[in-house]
Amino acid sequence: MHTWHWQTWEELPYLTCSLLKPWNHGFFTQQFSPRTPCQIVTALQANAQAYQIRQVHGNTVLTPSEINNAASTAQEIKQSLERAAADGILTEQPQQAVWVCSADCTPVLIADEETGQVAAVHAGWRGTASRIVPNAIARFLEYGSSIQNLRIAMGPAITGEVYQVSETVAAQVGASIVSADQADSTESIINLLQQLPHSPILNDPQPGHVRLDVRRVNSLQLEQLGIHSEQVAIAPHCTYQEPKLFFSYRRNKLKKVQWSGIVSN
Repeated sequence: MHTWHWQTWEELPYLTCSLLKPWNHGFFTQQFSPRTPCQIVTALQANAQAYQIRQVHGNTVLTPSEINNAASTAQEIKQSLERAAADGILTEQPQQAVWVCSADCTPVLIADEETGQVAAVHAGWRGTASRIVPNAIARFLEYGSSIQNLRIAMGPAITGEVYQVSETVAAQVGASIVSADQADSTESIINLLQQLPHSPILNDPQPGHVRLDVRRVNSLQLEQLGIHSEQVAIAPHCTYQEPKLFFSYRRNKLKKVQWSGIVSN
């Protein structure tokens, strides 16, 4: 069983996972706000180069080289220098720190115990529906990783018991783990999901709505890729229900975020 541990940096709390022990990493709390990854990286590894992206709820995963290329292209054509749009970053070299921010969406940190390569992924319901985490895994495999060497930790996010969504949204997310020939209607997808063990769908009193466990859908996507449950850890924390530790967009409707990051070996 993987364990989660509270650490402190300058008396501020952040969370680590035993599964990722070989890598400097952290799921940081709202107490670190308004620090940026360039400032927070010192808590993990002072000499690491920090990389972040402009998150767009999509399924693109970039490398630092691709991020740098996008930046130089933007300068060449005199655009305002905006961060590359993506929702995941995969390292190419040691001492690269990759970061994502979240405020209910799932931050996912992935590491390869053989190569030391790591990734940070932002998986909200839209990214999960478009299979961002499997896309990140595919990029690891492009670089020569083996499925059995991957370690995946999903950080604090809104839990299924409090995350009310429309049945349409739940079906969009659920379609990512249901075969196309079975996914012919919203109702059929919901029914199939409800039959799964530890179903990601919970009942909601409001007609046309359900409660959705996005992290469970991500873990089912990983299972379908052949990743075993002991390679995956899910933080026992809910951003919505723990206001002293985490920002929650669903709770406060404020554009405030907490950061999650990991450094490659």
